[in-house]
Amino acid sequence: MLDELKKAVCNANLELVRHKVVIYTWGNVSGIDREKGLVVIKPSGVDYANMAPEDMVTVELDSGKPVEGKWKPSSDTQTHLALYRAFPSLGGITHTHSVNAVAFAQAGLPIPALGTTHADYFYGDIPCTPSLTEAQTADDYELNTGLAIEKCFKDMGINPVAIPAVLVKNHGPFTFGKTPDESVYHAVVLETVAEMAMKTLALSSDAALPQYILDKHYQRKHGPNAYYGQK
Repeated sequence: MLDELKKAVCNANLELVRHKVVIYTWGNVSGIDREKGLVVIKPSGVDYANMAPEDMVTVELDSGKPVEGKWKPSSDTQTHLALYRAFPSLGGITHTHSVNAVAFAQAGLPIPALGTTHADYFYGDIPCTPSLTEAQTADDYELNTGLAIEKCFKDMGINPVAIPAVLVKNHGPFTFGKTPDESVYHAVVLETVAEMAMKTLALSSDAALPQYILDKHYQRKHGPNAYYGQK
């Protein structure tokens, strides 16, 4: 089973390149085996060009201790682990530095739900965390990044299944899914809706999406009586 998870995580990381939401060694994807309490994640600073499943690194969910792999795990590993511990529904996490989503993060702004494309995937605005303090940045920076995301979601009453994305102020986006591949899917969609939102707001600062349209589009894909797609 762990070999299958390594393949899934590797393929998910390569999918980021195929969809042009990462360049060089930017970004990372992880997946979790909750039964074993293990997380598989991209190695730190390793180029995507020749990446293979055996390059993935396996760490313990609770301690973060590497248990398998020839490389160091991603520098963002502690952020991923904090999120897996906080939200049992997560099966995959993606982090990128995609341009339009990062622009909102650097401005410290949420990505507003302005249209039906957004509503098909995110049930409301995509939140942006506050900045980390100097102390949080100096000590356990990556862990504190995960804890800041957790606090943001819990303070705002957000379910990460309904809004599977977040921006970390001055940093960038993290997206979630039931699987590593789904978390990548949400990262690609997030970048697109961020671009749409930015262009919309440039044309009209008063742009808004009525709640009833947000409800309709999200529920027809994800609600109890969803009818989008094939059975």
